[in-house]
Amino acid sequence: MENQYCRVGSSNPVASGAESIDWLERQYHHFLEKAAEAQQGETKLRDFFERKALQLQQQLQQLMHA
Repeated sequence: MENQYCRVGSSNPVASGAESIDWLERQYHHFLEKAAEAQQGETKLRDFFERKALQLQQQLQQLMHA
């Protein structure tokens, strides 16, 4: 039997240039939508999505000004 390698936890680098900006923008909007969809009682979940959106927004700003 041959060795098999699991990809769990592996990461792929984000493409450079316009592709990375497009991908980050899509992810940013996705997390904003998830935060908006979070129910009133799910404040921790909503906070998590908002935090992720903020991180993505900061990355986008860094790419735009670089």
